[in-house]
Amino acid sequence: MTKRIFLVIIMMISTLGIFSFKNNATDVKTSFASFYHDKFNGRKTASGEIFSNKELTAANRTLPFGTQVKITNLISGKSVVVRVNDRGPYHSSRAFDLTKAAFSSIGDTRRGTIAIEYEVMD
Repeated sequence: MTKRIFLVIIMMISTLGIFSFKNNATDVKTSFASFYHDKFNGRKTASGEIFSNKELTAANRTLPFGTQVKITNLISGKSVVVRVNDRGPYHSSRAFDLTKAAFSSIGDTRRGTIAIEYEVMD
């Protein structure tokens, strides 16, 4: 009997322990971002939208289409919120391909990539 009570108590503590831990760490990550070439204007994105370098959109390999992401340039501190509507970039060191409008709002397009911090917006 005492073994059974002991096991029930351990199971209750384990179950309650799982629910008591919250992920207090923000989901801010760092990586690099590049921007789309103008040759993609007018082409379809992976989501089916027509691409425009004038919009504030981005490509990411895994985030669902429509996800809003805050991208911050780690050097300048400037930020922009973009909407994921395409897949890519297909370069392992970069997490995002930004439109020229998004990239130029936080960095210099004379540079091919910038170090970024990104956070999925709720």
